[in-house]
Amino acid sequence: MKDFSILSKDELLKYREELQKQYDTYLIEKLDLNMSRGKPCKEQLDLSNNMLNINDYISSDNIDLRNYGILDGIKEAKEFFASLLDIDKNNIIIGGNSTLNMIYDAISRLYMFGYMGSTPWCRLEKVKFLCPVPGYDRHFDILEKFGFEMINIPITKDGINMDMVEDLCKNDENIKGIICVPLYSNPTGTCYSKETVDRLAKMQTKAKDFKIFWDNAYAIHYIYEKIELYNIFEACKKYNTEDRIMYFFSTSKINFPGGGVSLLAGSDNTIKDTLSHLSIQTIGYDKINQLRTVKFLKDKENTLKFMDKHANILRPKFDIVLNTLEENFNNNPILKWQKPKGGYFVSVDTLEGLAKKVVAMCKELGVVLTDAGSTYPKKQDPKDSNIRLAPSFPNIEELKKAMDIFCLCVKIATIDKMLA
Repeated sequence: MKDFSILSKDELLKYREELQKQYDTYLIEKLDLNMSRGKPCKEQLDLSNNMLNINDYISSDNIDLRNYGILDGIKEAKEFFASLLDIDKNNIIIGGNSTLNMIYDAISRLYMFGYMGSTPWCRLEKVKFLCPVPGYDRHFDILEKFGFEMINIPITKDGINMDMVEDLCKNDENIKGIICVPLYSNPTGTCYSKETVDRLAKMQTKAKDFKIFWDNAYAIHYIYEKIELYNIFEACKKYNTEDRIMYFFSTSKINFPGGGVSLLAGSDNTIKDTLSHLSIQTIGYDKINQLRTVKFLKDKENTLKFMDKHANILRPKFDIVLNTLEENFNNNPILKWQKPKGGYFVSVDTLEGLAKKVVAMCKELGVVLTDAGSTYPKKQDPKDSNIRLAPSFPNIEELKKAMDIFCLCVKIATIDKMLA
């Protein structure tokens, strides 16, 4: 990688011409490569094909699951997830195929009805949420839909800037919650430290109905290293703050994304409050799919072995992304990134003001990336620098070409900025 900072203007122009020739060659190819979402690839989906052959519908306690009933989920599913995630089975509600749907519904209930007698958020002049950034775009979309004010909280090596979080929460009763992905975060791969989890549990909040939306989406989605996340329930029990937890998880990227099983876990009060609404909203979720999922994954030990297979498929793809970045930029300050230990993404930062241009250039060459700005609330990245790369879906050859194109576009955009 040429060190742009030591090149003269003439040398930069000459190099720019060389890169443009490569760009024009790719333009002629009319490629169609997609790295925009963290979708499992066909090989990952094929791992679960035998699940389709499971057609049992009688539970272990001899209940016909084809019929109505069992609002909070079947016994087998609650016991399975309790073991997998180290959560009390009595504090789990099994839902449908989408964690995002459960998060949306949880916020809707707080917005319309409040929590255990607290003022419904819809009656408040202002509601604020803390949003770790770069973060998950769909979380931000939900909060924006309800008209909440979103406050950016910088990601740190230990999770999030807890000094900032604590200071804001103890002084502002309008701050009603934080929504986060605490393990292998989307998109940075950040893992929250024990200290961060503990501080979230014990911190003072001026809002008595403050909620931690704990979207542990990648709890077992390791690639390079298995990280043990400190149990948020254990932390909150020490400080009598269990009511602030709303814990979410699903099997959507373990087996079939469209046919997974999700859950909400919380305190006794949270479960009681949630069921009082669900009993009116629905007669029950898909119990046959709950049983099928448990029979396929069996237990915690088997599930973790199954996740090794996912990791073995994903690791070569992440190697391509990380090695290509290293080969092209070799710690050059024009592009920064970090190696995630798990999850589905690699987060990169260009020089300020270049992310949108790079994404647009890639799109022109047939490589679709997540829209620049998506990792920030209202899609407004204040530095226009963060780009989320999603290596999982393309095949190996497509990914290699997509990464070559990405690096080419970063170099051209950077030179143009320097020449300007």
